[in-house]
Amino acid sequence: MDRTVVAYVIYLVVSIALTVWVARTLSRNGRIFLADVLRGNEKLAEAVNHLLVVGFYLVNLGFVALYLSGDGTIVDTRGVFEALSTKVGVVLLVLGVMHLANVYVLNRIRRRGVMEREQVPPVAPQDWVQA
Repeated sequence: MDRTVVAYVIYLVVSIALTVWVARTLSRNGRIFLADVLRGNEKLAEAVNHLLVVGFYLVNLGFVALYLSGDGTIVDTRGVFEALSTKVGVVLLVLGVMHLANVYVLNRIRRRGVMEREQVPPVAPQDWVQA
């Protein structure tokens, strides 16, 4: 079998397995964080968590598919390892950057919510207004 094809198969198996593992790990461990960000609304947290996982799969598997093509024919075993290390390394970097971007955005939303909850009026209320 051609070494280039072997490298492609190994790359796909490793990249897809890593994507699934990272998505499941983030989904499982992110539920509590999302519930906090969304002020305890468990149903909304679960829905947002599912949407984030679907988006994560789409972007990462799309990237894996686009990055599949190689620069040339792999002629020896060393070439297989070099191609795989480069391709899998880039996939891992993309997974990490996406994770950090998600955490950053969600943390900003969370901090904004905490600030709103802890904010006191500038002047204490003096009377009730009839509605």
